[in-house]
Amino acid sequence: MTRKVKLKIINKRGLHARASAKFAAIVDSFKSKVEVTRGNLVVPGNSIMGLLTLAAEQGSIISIQITGEDEKELEEKLINLVNSFFGEGS
Repeated sequence: MTRKVKLKIINKRGLHARASAKFAAIVDSFKSKVEVTRGNLVVPGNSIMGLLTLAAEQGSIISIQITGEDEKELEEKLINLVNSFFGEGS
């Protein structure tokens, strides 16, 4: 099964290196495959460099597609990460 979710990047620094590393680490800790899209660019969710190429600044919308056996739990973790400002406070 596949889950799709759109998330707004709310932290001031956007999807920068540290935030991308946290995102990729969460994806790597699950079995499901993740693709992240912004505009016409699609990157693997476990690729820090790929996530950085999205250039997702504050206010950007990213689309996440999760496919695999643990997709629901992974979706919840990624939503919580983004909505918690990637653990950076703002």
